[in-house]
Amino acid sequence: MDVEEGAVPNSSIKDEKRYQKLRDKGASKEKAARIANASAGAGSKTVSRRGGRSSSYEDMSKVELYDRAKEVGIPGRSSMSKKELVKALRNH
Repeated sequence: MDVEEGAVPNSSIKDEKRYQKLRDKGASKEKAARIANASAGAGSKTVSRRGGRSSSYEDMSKVELYDRAKEVGIPGRSSMSKKELVKALRNH
């Protein structure tokens, strides 16, 4: 397992190996944890089949984007433009 030197594995991560691979690819800690935990419980094929069913962020209103950003806990969302909200959600 490629855990950073000196790092202690996080007990809340159900699939540490998948988590590390996602982090190495640039995913945020939160996103990597969500994916790793979802795939550990349901299997990666099930999780990947579910992906892509939500509407495109570009098709959402600023209010919808703000509400989604609030759900996932993006800081500074109240002062963000629609374009900034989309970017923050994609990178979260």
